[in-house]
Amino acid sequence: MLANGLAIVLNLFILFIGGRFLLQPRPAATGYGVPGDGAYLAVKGVRDITFGLIGLALLAFAGTTAEAWYMLVVALVPLGDTAIVLRNGGTKAAAFGIHFATAIVVLISAALLFLA
Repeated sequence: MLANGLAIVLNLFILFIGGRFLLQPRPAATGYGVPGDGAYLAVKGVRDITFGLIGLALLAFAGTTAEAWYMLVVALVPLGDTAIVLRNGGTKAAAFGIHFATAIVVLISAALLFLA
């Protein structure tokens, strides 16, 4: 129950972030850690919404093992985001406090799903 609940919360959260990048791109980019403009903000929004929907669909239709593998793989995204923020003048607080911490939570979710 905890494993599924955490997975649902993480998937809904990334849907929220994706929506924010589409509806409020500048504040969302600032929150990401690297302020910016342009099409990449919309691309990130669509990417995040897609990731959230895939995660919810896997959990609903394929089960916890599929969701566990998905979470394990998708943890690469916030790890990559950590590097992107650091390489583009963002703060270490944003890189590690937001993105790296997210990767850890996603990996915890994967482990709990594997154990469920």
